[in-house]
Amino acid sequence: MKIKATIEKIPAGLMLVPLLIGSLIRTLFPEVFESEAFTHSFTGGLLTGTTALLGGFYLCLGATIRFNSTGYVLKKGGALWFGKIGTTFAIALLIKAIFPDQNNLFLGLSALAIVAAFSDTNGAIYMALMGQLGKKKEDIAAYSIMSLESGPFFTMLILGIAGLASFPISAFVYTLLPLLVGMILGNLDEEMREFLSKGEHLFIPMLGLAIGAGINLTNVMKAGLSGVVLGIAVVAITGAALFMLDRVTGGDGVAGLAASNTAGNAAAVPLSLAAVNPAFSEVAASATLQVSAAVIVTALLSPMLTVWYAKRIEKKKVQDIPNVGA
Repeated sequence: MKIKATIEKIPAGLMLVPLLIGSLIRTLFPEVFESEAFTHSFTGGLLTGTTALLGGFYLCLGATIRFNSTGYVLKKGGALWFGKIGTTFAIALLIKAIFPDQNNLFLGLSALAIVAAFSDTNGAIYMALMGQLGKKKEDIAAYSIMSLESGPFFTMLILGIAGLASFPISAFVYTLLPLLVGMILGNLDEEMREFLSKGEHLFIPMLGLAIGAGINLTNVMKAGLSGVVLGIAVVAITGAALFMLDRVTGGDGVAGLAASNTAGNAAAVPLSLAAVNPAFSEVAASATLQVSAAVIVTALLSPMLTVWYAKRIEKKKVQDIPNVGA
């Protein structure tokens, strides 16, 4: 059976197929995740250990990156991070200027849901796509900078909740540390580089499985049209902005499109903010469902758009090659 070859025929299949399997498990057997026996088991660790898997992935990835390439990582990751946060901030300002009721804009969407969905990139999708389509290993490593979007901090900052959150320097350090350790090991010892680099691709399907296990597919149905519209808007608006920034910083636009999605952990942001600010309590539940729907929609649309464009530019390059035999 050619399982791997079949999966790879699907855009970003090594990540998306396990993600779908994980989400089906979560949807069909949600009670399993509440079991103490499951939580403390190897199976539970595999299905819920997204953070640990990302740490391992970065360690292996870091070993493949040479020190003289870090400037590219900072430029690429910084540009995409700035584009994501800057676009979201501009949208928040627009919402404030146009809509008097920020808890009910249209189709039941709230400013909370929109900002949470727009401000966080799905690292697993980005890394899977760039691992398959990127021209450099550093394109994948750029997410180490973009990962600073994760969590409620920037959502709170963009929404203007001054003084209710802090962003300690240690968070930056702990986010980048696995990548830096891998880089040090790989640059000090060529054998360590070769050994650790073998684990890089292994983490991608496991990340997909763990992320999927955090998504209940019934949320997509409950959120209805509003969540679908939110997901489409994330891909269209951030895709356009990040595509242009990627091109400006020397890329071909593929990395920008690969980042036009919503992270699975963004679905936890509305409830986190409601715990800090009771003003969000009224819309936190609906916002959670809408963001969850956006996660699924962007997980489907963003890879399809990215792969389509990557094939388009490759085809153009082939057509532009002079016919030597003519």
